[in-house]
Amino acid sequence: MRVITGIYKGRHFDIPRNFKARPTTDFAKENIFNVLTRYIDFEDAAALDLFAGTGSISLELLSRGCASVISVEADRDHANFIRQCMKKVGTERHILIRGDVFRFLKTCRAQFDFIFADPPYDLPELPTVPDLIFQHDLLKPSGVLVFEHGKHNDFSAHPHYVEHRSYGSVNFSVFQR
Repeated sequence: MRVITGIYKGRHFDIPRNFKARPTTDFAKENIFNVLTRYIDFEDAAALDLFAGTGSISLELLSRGCASVISVEADRDHANFIRQCMKKVGTERHILIRGDVFRFLKTCRAQFDFIFADPPYDLPELPTVPDLIFQHDLLKPSGVLVFEHGKHNDFSAHPHYVEHRSYGSVNFSVFQR
């Protein structure tokens, strides 16, 4: 796993082989961030990374200048890996929450400029995630949600849907408040 651009550009982090997480590929990550430059300026943004997995997106957001990033990850080993990566880069702009994303969404009182969500593609509740984010008013005005999902999901009828991007087997739906 590597950071694409920003202050941590080129930093590599070796993901343990026993991880269940499927990190967003560098190709897909680079392309979706290129698309996002027309929606959001990451400098000084408040960001939320749901189902953080390896922490790849969190590192990318911090590298691009986000003022703060909260990562939510339920798996203990994954959370420990994220914690180690953040320690290696020496950032104090990161908060790791080890816990259930759905519980977090229902109790969070903060708002974010940017939210990235990458749930397991076979998660039964996957289609409910965008609705929960908007129901709980987690995006600031003009805030952006990027939702990574499998090819069988279609969010184009959602009232906050903006566009869909596909990079190989990786699909992103972009929403904006």
